[in-house]
Amino acid sequence: MPAFANITFETTNRVAYITLRREELNVLNIAMMEEINSALESLTGGNDLKALVFKADGKAFSAGVDVSEHTAELVDKMINTFHMMFRLLDGMQCPTIAFVQGAALGGGCELACFCDMVIAAAGVKFGQPEIKVGVFPPVAAASFPRSAHLKQVYELLLTGDVIKAEQAQEIGLVNRVLPRENFASDCEAWLARLTVNSAAILRLTKKAVRSGLGKSFKDALSSAEQIYLREMMSTKDAHEGLTAFMEKRSPKWDDG
Repeated sequence: MPAFANITFETTNRVAYITLRREELNVLNIAMMEEINSALESLTGGNDLKALVFKADGKAFSAGVDVSEHTAELVDKMINTFHMMFRLLDGMQCPTIAFVQGAALGGGCELACFCDMVIAAAGVKFGQPEIKVGVFPPVAAASFPRSAHLKQVYELLLTGDVIKAEQAQEIGLVNRVLPRENFASDCEAWLARLTVNSAAILRLTKKAVRSGLGKSFKDALSSAEQIYLREMMSTKDAHEGLTAFMEKRSPKWDDG
């Protein structure tokens, strides 16, 4: 595993952790984003993970993309490198989660909210202020309407307003708001509710949800049904879970 200057990357108990650690505000420059992409590429195709977690050291989760690299000479590389993070994340089979301990603004907000689930500390700020400097956030424009209330997405992107975690939860960008005290340990306790389950079934459940997006209920149910019968029921863990339930014992997952 390569040594990174701007992030740490480790896997523990079938959970991969990418920790942003560039100074206090974790501003995303090209070098940092290339490190994130390298970490994500190393996970591509892996079936043994139960989750991928993004978290951060410092005052902010991330204050956004480095504006100094938004120049005529660098903008193409910057955008391509930035968007590659989301293309790689979109291909992750395991659940992805952001633990947001500080402000998530601009590209930092996009990175956090693109994850399947977001756990935020009380009062932390979320926002897409790009409109105020004459640009718009492509990832937010493409992804936020898939999870948040459309009218609120318009307001967030068109005004550039910054909102707190509690309001972000109300509009669908955040799953859970936890107290700042013991935030890290509370996040791990929350994560344990997910990782107690089978890696294989977590992966297939996510696949079933995604397979129905944008489809009619009839077609979405058909897709989920096929995944259930053709893929899930062929796993060892589906049979182990059902058997364990009937035998009144804890399951022993194969996780394959």
